[in-house]
Amino acid sequence: MIAKIGRSGNLYGALAYNQLKVKHENGQILFTNKMIETANGQYSVAQLAQSFAPYLIANRNTEKHTLHISLNPDPKDEVSDDKFREIAEQYMREMGYGQQPFVVFKHTDIDRSHIHIVSVCVDEEGKKISDKFEKMRSMKVCRELEIQHRLIPATDKERNQDDKIFRSVDYKSGDVKSQIASVVRHLPSYYKYQTLGEYNALLSLFNITTEKIEGELYGKPQQGLLYFPLNKQGERAGNPFKASLFGKNSGLVALEFHFEKCKSDLKNHPIKKTLLSAISIALESTNNECDFKKQLGGQGINVVVRQNDTGRIYGITFIDHNSKTVWNGSHLSKELSANTFNDYWRNNIKPEIKRLTELQPKTSNYSDIPKEEPHQLFDFLNSTKNEDGLIEGLGGLFIPEIQGEDYEELDFANRMKKKVKRG
Repeated sequence: MIAKIGRSGNLYGALAYNQLKVKHENGQILFTNKMIETANGQYSVAQLAQSFAPYLIANRNTEKHTLHISLNPDPKDEVSDDKFREIAEQYMREMGYGQQPFVVFKHTDIDRSHIHIVSVCVDEEGKKISDKFEKMRSMKVCRELEIQHRLIPATDKERNQDDKIFRSVDYKSGDVKSQIASVVRHLPSYYKYQTLGEYNALLSLFNITTEKIEGELYGKPQQGLLYFPLNKQGERAGNPFKASLFGKNSGLVALEFHFEKCKSDLKNHPIKKTLLSAISIALESTNNECDFKKQLGGQGINVVVRQNDTGRIYGITFIDHNSKTVWNGSHLSKELSANTFNDYWRNNIKPEIKRLTELQPKTSNYSDIPKEEPHQLFDFLNSTKNEDGLIEGLGGLFIPEIQGEDYEELDFANRMKKKVKRG
């Protein structure tokens, strides 16, 4: 079992993210500790936040007071709800948060069921609970829980994580071809996208872009792709590479096949409602592009905005790293077209977006909840951000299981074969 501990100053972001899962039947509240109960056992974000209010009021000087912890058993582990409750309670107790209010959510929107725990790391007197040697202590608790509950050990998986990471391209460091290959050869195995524009939006997070080329060869029309490295400003920063250098999965034919498959898979995907809800809440509670991106970024959603030389927005794409799906705004809703955001952020015409969620009571006021920095949900979202809110290549994105051969090994093997033939 792997534990990921996130800290932020935005309690609302952490609660809203999890409650959206519950609302759309992709999650449930499994367990609460020292939380104010409701008559029917159902909760809104505001009701959950009430239990933490005294701790935040008493908080002395801890900026990142909110804990958002995910506990992830091996996909092969069969963990019952009762066992999840026991694991969560024991984990929090061993980590020193057993007397804190916390709520445990179970997520079921991906193949691997797992739990998220939301709490605060300041006690009733406003003092910060020590986080010294937190990672080491967390790993020790996880090993104990694995033995106690007969879970598959994750020691080897944690040790080898650095070998299974997508990293952004740094054209200055050399060997750009291998850097691009390590990303583009595997993205289709993990992310769903329906157009070349959506694919490029995802690639831009890794400082890569691709362009479709057309021509003739021996009188026959030909089509293909070129891949370019980008600098931190999103500008092309080196020579292009043919898609054929990176294997068939990176070529135009495979990409178009992937588009068609994703169109079918995403047609009625449950994440669509969750995304629409998150976006509508962000639109209502922010007034500019930067804050909008930060709020969604705190929920694991990147926003990629495309604009022309005059600053007019002509495209907007949402990348949800929770479900590994990429959506052009107009694919989600006609109300989320580029014109909507151009009018809002450039001409100060706020859109009338229909609320798609009942998470917040209509009488609730967003000012009731502290508006601070967004919750950082995943490790790869903790990297440095540009001013516009874009994540610089995710700073390394963990991949559960890389399929196929390693690009560098494959390239080396091919070169050796050529040497043998020459001999």
